[in-house]
Amino acid sequence: MAELINLVVFLVEDQRFALPLPNTLRLVNATEITLLPNAPLAILGIINYKGEIIPVLNLRKRLNLPESELNPSHHFLIAQTTKHKVALLIDAPQDVIEVDKLLLVNADEFSSDIEQIQGAIKLHDGLVLIYNLDKFLSPDDVLVLDKALEQSK
Repeated sequence: MAELINLVVFLVEDQRFALPLPNTLRLVNATEITLLPNAPLAILGIINYKGEIIPVLNLRKRLNLPESELNPSHHFLIAQTTKHKVALLIDAPQDVIEVDKLLLVNADEFSSDIEQIQGAIKLHDGLVLIYNLDKFLSPDDVLVLDKALEQSK
């Protein structure tokens, strides 16, 4: 019997990425981002989400994609890492898909130097890269972020 997984698919710079559905909490319209002094470069800033201060991850910087000004069509995908609740600034949500785990291609098969990508899934209309949020920040970045978040309180 097939082992199925659910993925939330989203766009950043016309490229499709996905997160495992259990890691995603909510999709909301993007709002103004407050700069967080002393934060790692991969952090755009922070937002107030239902009274909770959440760091906004800069996927574009991490994936070497062109920077983009925040605009009304952008969204935040609120997600949970092992340690933090985070917001990903995305261009647009696309879909929630259910796929057979056997169709996943491990990232080691196509890239050895992008540890944030955990794998890919081949769909009838192209490839979707599956993002590993726990690898987004280095352990040193996590310490710097924790300190910056503490100072922002």
